[in-house]
Amino acid sequence: MSYQENKQGKLRRQTSKHAITLAMEGRWQESVDVNKGIIQNFPNDVDAHNRLGKAYMELGDYNHAKAVYEQALHLDQYNTIAKKNIQRLTHLIEEAVTGKVNNEKALPHLFIEEIGKAGVVNLYQIAPSERLIKMMAGDKVLLKSQDSSLSVENVNQEYLGLVPSKQGQRLIKLMEGGNKYTAAIVTSSENMISIIIRETFQDPSQIGQVSFLGRRVEETQPYVSDRVFRPEYEEEEDVGEAVAYNEEGVEVAEEPAEEAEEEKDWEQEA
Repeated sequence: MSYQENKQGKLRRQTSKHAITLAMEGRWQESVDVNKGIIQNFPNDVDAHNRLGKAYMELGDYNHAKAVYEQALHLDQYNTIAKKNIQRLTHLIEEAVTGKVNNEKALPHLFIEEIGKAGVVNLYQIAPSERLIKMMAGDKVLLKSQDSSLSVENVNQEYLGLVPSKQGQRLIKLMEGGNKYTAAIVTSSENMISIIIRETFQDPSQIGQVSFLGRRVEETQPYVSDRVFRPEYEEEEDVGEAVAYNEEGVEVAEEPAEEAEEEKDWEQEA
């Protein structure tokens, strides 16, 4: 590698890191400018295209966002981030005409980690995929008590899913006692949606009652500080093993295939 190539690579890494920082801080117009600069110098940088598309989308410029994601897909036909967002933007562009697009974002400072005050849950009995795919990380959502269930709606009062029953019933009881909560999307795709819920006010009558019991509550995930507002183009790196949930949204541990086979053999021998 020549000195010039090494210098160009270092410049690319530095500017990319700066672009990611801008996105993490929600400085979307600056993010547009920086990523356009990266693309001018490195036209085949797919990540820069994805970041630029995300910035345009956050600014509400859906047509430019879609065009940029289409260019990213042209550069990498297997790019799942670009594919997902082109599909999402198709719906957003259609709904922008009717004014139904959810542009209301939750403020990052509302989700600073505090034990017992915030939790991330996977919703169950979720809405159709065409509704879920339009939701983005950071979108504000509404909690609504219905009998013994706690449902989640977007700001247009469209149903998204139910909070897992045990956690939902606990929150309903606390809400009836005077507590108040705010919530936002953490991740949303065609077949799953997770939200973060945070206690914003504790009624004096609820002193000593925590909203979230911690890691041992199966359906509640530990809160990670920057997770809600992490740029979407980083989500692919976080995909791990698939997690199964029962009809109430509670995580079900799946037995490893080899161990299950060994247990079956043992039973047959017995």
